[in-house]
Amino acid sequence: MNFTPTELGASIIFAIAVLHTFCTSYFEKLAGKSLRHSGLWHLLGEVEIVFGFWAAILVIFISLSDSLKAAQSFLDQRNFTEPLFVFAIMIVAASKPILYFATQILHHLGKVLQTVLGIRSAPALYFLTLAVTPLLGSLITEPAAMTLAAFLLRDLVYKNKPSAILMFGTIGVLFVNISIGGTLTNFAAPPVLMVAATWNWSSAFMFANFGIESCVAILINSLVVTLLFHRQLIEPQASSKPAKIPFAVVLVHLLFLLGVVVFAHDPIMFMWLLLFFIGYTTAYPKHQSPLILKEALLVGFFLGGLVVLGSLQGWWLQPLLEMMSPTAVFYGSLALTAITDNAALTYLGSLVTGTTPEFKLALVGGAVAGGGLTVIANAPNPAGVAILRPYFPNATVSALYLLIAAIPPTLVAILAYRLL
Repeated sequence: MNFTPTELGASIIFAIAVLHTFCTSYFEKLAGKSLRHSGLWHLLGEVEIVFGFWAAILVIFISLSDSLKAAQSFLDQRNFTEPLFVFAIMIVAASKPILYFATQILHHLGKVLQTVLGIRSAPALYFLTLAVTPLLGSLITEPAAMTLAAFLLRDLVYKNKPSAILMFGTIGVLFVNISIGGTLTNFAAPPVLMVAATWNWSSAFMFANFGIESCVAILINSLVVTLLFHRQLIEPQASSKPAKIPFAVVLVHLLFLLGVVVFAHDPIMFMWLLLFFIGYTTAYPKHQSPLILKEALLVGFFLGGLVVLGSLQGWWLQPLLEMMSPTAVFYGSLALTAITDNAALTYLGSLVTGTTPEFKLALVGGAVAGGGLTVIANAPNPAGVAILRPYFPNATVSALYLLIAAIPPTLVAILAYRLL
């Protein structure tokens, strides 16, 4: 296993960053005890800051061990399209008219469930949000689906000060369902996007190999968690229903959303559309709400840091994948996804030559199945955390509790992919 001092140093820093994600609650407690440096501890307690912070440490390390020019060259060679896209899609997808449109669709579907099954409104909306929105991610991309689902769940569940078990149980299922929900097409899930062109995987191929399995797993996860928590769900109040927004305004927002999705691989185009969108919302503020610029920036910062740190982990990840059988690759990629972004993992796997079709399917299957285990496992996860974190105890999503909550739905995804 050959590696350079820079790669070894990057892996050590990466390991510290992963450990840091499990210690954010500790830094939040320090902020309460040390008033003099509370700002610093609060900063280090923000999960979205972690990888950006340690990426800066890596750049400093490269500058000192080599040169500032080498550090600049290293950064210039990184591809930041994904962080920029997630930043843009979060802002557009979380706009008031888009949320209104999604809410109206779910409410209509919920009424059908209420009529057919005779259930309350809250459990019906809860089930549909966790079951339908992730599948919608195969069309509008996973980051957009995560943003929509997180805001819908915020209003339906998290604003009502639920129990900790409901909060973590919900976010665990949400993360897993979003991760596997984007596999029905070849462009919506980041880990699929990384290999689709290289391996010539079409949307028809994705649906044939992952579609039914993903749908079954999502429906089972959503149904089980709804049955477990339906008594704790509070009915939406009539006063909380949003004011009607003209269809023309909704249509304009949908067109902006479509444009960002269509140009997802062209940062110049989708950033231009984002700036145009911000200008539009400023010019017509009547049916708007404040854009989530801060949350989107934090998530983009997190993913940018992950791009910087993850790009130097190939020296140990790729040889590890090369020596595995397809079955071992599935479970190995699932486990590795918990400590490294699944898109980075599948990209490194695509560089391995002479692999069989079984190896490729196992690599992607394991990567998406494990995409809900940690915040860093799947690119959209930080978006969900940024939106829901203020409602958790101490405004902190415990990495350990998230892992525990995500294990049951992850097991369902494993069984679906391995047995169906």
